[in-house]
Parts: sequence; structure tokens; C-alpha cells
Amino acid sequence: MSSKAKGASPGGGDRINSELFTLTYGALVRHLLLDLESPEEVNKQLDKMGQNIGIRLVDDFLAKTNTGRCRNFREAAKTIAETGFRMFLGCSAKVTQIDDKECKMVLSENPLTDFVELPEKLQPLSYCSLLCGVIRGALEQISMKVECEISKDPLKGDERFELHMRLVEYVNEEYPFKDD
Repeated sequence: MSSKAKGASPGGGDRINSELFTLTYGALVRHLLLDLESPEEVNKQLDKMGQNIGIRLVDDFLAKTNTGRCRNFREAAKTIAETGFRMFLGCSAKVTQIDDKECKMVLSENPLTDFVELPEKLQPLSYCSLLCGVIRGALEQISMKVECEISKDPLKGDERFELHMRLVEYVNEEYPFKDD
């Protein structure tokens, strides 16, 4: 894909940044594979790291887009797909099979998997589980507890990358102080 197609500058700076991010992420996953006991442990660590990232990205997202808080799950899913993925990953996603508590999100491309081939011995590895954690962490910040998992993955032979999200509950905000 050309740099113009990704909304990059004519010099291709955004594409270079995307490739640097992709390679850095790959190095992180490789390091975790060397340090941890199993691919399943790496999955958990990537998810946890993603959740911490998602918690922090919400403020940045709200500041840069001047959007208000999403009122419901549908609105949140569409905002993540239409704006969030483009803003932070440089790709778009489409929400499918959506209702008030569940949806699937299909990514047009997944820059995290550029240059990646998963060997047979690492099939239990969910290479992009960081994305699930990011979504959970971000929605947690706007009072939605969700479950998110990768339902289709080209690294495992599927034709596209797809996330499945399910709303668990809306969480009431609790303030650490009382108004007296």
C-alpha cells in the first residue's frame, strides 16, 4: 500500500513510523517469548500491557478528537472502529454483527502483523492480543466492562483479522471522595 493510501505525508514519514512500530512490537513479542514460559503466558502479558495502554489512550483520544463520551456500547464500538484504529494504527475497521451487547470488528489490514510468520510451534500465541487489552482498557475508562478476543487471525490461516467484543456491564463511576 502506498504511503498516500495510508494518509501519509508525501515523503512517506508515516509509513516509516508504522514500519518502525511494527518491528518494535515484533521485538517486544520475541523478547516476551524468550523470557516467559509459554505462548499462553505471553498472551496474558500482551493483553495486560494492552489494557494499560488503552487506559492511557482514552485521554489522548478525547483531547485530539474533541468527541464526548460514548453513551452506549454501539457508539463506542463504532468510534473505535471508525476513528480509533485509524488514529493509532493507521488502518480502518468495520463493525459487523452489532447489537446492544456484542459486535465483531474486521480490520482492513493489521499493521502489527506486517513481516510476521507464526511457526507451527507457536500456534498457541495470540500475536495481537495487545489489541484486545487496549480495547478493554479504553472502554473501562468510559465505564464499560467488555470482553474482547481475536476471532479470526490471518497468522493462523484465516482470511482476515477479526475481533469479537462483548459488553459485560456498564460500570457506575465511583469517586474517591464525598461531596459534602
